[in-house]
Amino acid sequence: MGIRSNISSDGKRLQIDIDGRFDFASHDAFRAAYHDLDSLPREIHVDLRKAEYMDSAALGMLLMLRERAGGDAARIEIIDPPPAVRDILQVARFDQLFRIR
Repeated sequence: MGIRSNISSDGKRLQIDIDGRFDFASHDAFRAAYHDLDSLPREIHVDLRKAEYMDSAALGMLLMLRERAGGDAARIEIIDPPPAVRDILQVARFDQLFRIR
């Protein structure tokens, strides 16, 4: 359970994996996954396939990541959210801000 991050060997992609609950208690770990990097890679993947739950704080964390990555110019992809999490993302209209696959 938790949040793990990994930068590709060529430095062009950051992968953030969420395992378990993605909520306010995850804030520090999620921020640590990208905040200390001098610059964010061009491509960011947030893997939610193992996320069990997502709340409004998690939506805010994704927005903060997007802002840090360049706002509208950011290339952030949300990968394989389970149905309940996908529903939250769609209701919040995050499919207009992020690529969700």
